[in-house]
Amino acid sequence: MRNLCDHIARLQAGGNRSFGRSPLAAWARFVTLGDMIRTVVLYALALAAGAFALQWLQYNYLVRTFPVEIYIALIAVAFAGLGVWAGLRLARRPAPETFERNTAAIASLGITQREQQVLELLASGKSNKEIAHKLGVSPNTVKTQVASLYQKLEVQRRTQAVQKARELALIP
Repeated sequence: MRNLCDHIARLQAGGNRSFGRSPLAAWARFVTLGDMIRTVVLYALALAAGAFALQWLQYNYLVRTFPVEIYIALIAVAFAGLGVWAGLRLARRPAPETFERNTAAIASLGITQREQQVLELLASGKSNKEIAHKLGVSPNTVKTQVASLYQKLEVQRRTQAVQKARELALIP
């Protein structure tokens, strides 16, 4: 399954810009979910094996011979190790993908370089005054550029503009 995910990542790097919304990408996320399910099932089986071993040890001669504290310590160490293993397997994060700006969408929408800068600052949560100060322009200029972005992206609010820009791969 890892080879298939690597192949899908190579296809994405090859220039398929609509990859994030394709059924193949959804299937790749499902494969990752399958890995998580497999880990949980293995963890459950290990717990069941541990419970079986405890029942077997209860009737064994060693249980009567050695003190209970030794068995408690051994069981605690075994389950701690099992918990660490499952935690490492389930908390693994994929490496972040490099962002490639969708230049075709920028050109087709007619978004200028300055509007791209304004859009990135909008996405970072800056106000019009903060954007104006950062870019060295007046707040009225920023308002005009934001209104132009709204029109080009066909939205009415900042959050909609940022969401649509991310969907179109205009900003990271």
